[in-house]
Amino acid sequence: MILSSGLPASFTNPATIALWVPSLLALVAYGAAVWWRDTGGDGPRLALLIGWAAHAAAIVVDMAGIGTGVTGARFGFAPALSATLWLVLAVYVVESQWVPLPGVRRTLAMLGMAAVVLAALFPGEFRPQIASPWAPVHWALGIASYGLFGAAVLHAAMLDAAERRLRLKLQSPSATPMGMPLLRLERLTFQFVAAGFALLSATLLLGWWFANPWRWDHKAVLSVLGWLVFAGLLIGRLKLGWRGRPALRWLYAGAALLLLAYVGSRFMLEIVFQRAPYGA
Repeated sequence: MILSSGLPASFTNPATIALWVPSLLALVAYGAAVWWRDTGGDGPRLALLIGWAAHAAAIVVDMAGIGTGVTGARFGFAPALSATLWLVLAVYVVESQWVPLPGVRRTLAMLGMAAVVLAALFPGEFRPQIASPWAPVHWALGIASYGLFGAAVLHAAMLDAAERRLRLKLQSPSATPMGMPLLRLERLTFQFVAAGFALLSATLLLGWWFANPWRWDHKAVLSVLGWLVFAGLLIGRLKLGWRGRPALRWLYAGAALLLLAYVGSRFMLEIVFQRAPYGA
């Protein structure tokens, strides 16, 4: 995850090449998790676990800029996306101990491979100085909220698939194709939404507090719009009993706004316009 076209020549040193290992191991393990057939053994889950652990090491190597000879943290749209997906995988790793989710495993493993490759190609910019000592907390809360909303989207997609199968009468009315009761899956989905909303609220408040001055740029506007969508979803579910597809549409819309807020805006600035964005 530390390859890029702009790295110094020292990156080719043998000592630095060893830093490629976490990314390569993550790709191999994720690939095994995708192609391993489900025969009842623990092989596929073990491969995903190895990929997940190697992915974590690769994120640390990438964000710390290890091996580049430059002091400071490194961040950008691809590392943010990679860390978000790693958190979604963390939720899956815990949850899959009780509920077998083979189809989800393959999808997440493929997304993990894509995230590792993206972070290798676009490792982000260095930040030798930060505007505020609270900025790292702001970034961490933001990534954590992204991860929780990503987990909510994953469970919403499973809920959507279960409801489609139910309409086609391909399963029991009480359970999803993965064996999890529908009501439990729906409740879990919105628990992730509520937790993500709490962290997103803290992220926005902290950003507003230490930003001087506060800028109403694309990232801020889209983040606030996403916050309003999730606030409306939670109020609608609590007061009006929203559920099913209408509620899931709100969830997808809010998640899309948040994806555009940071990952989308940073992608445009870093890759399309090729200039260093201001702020986080």
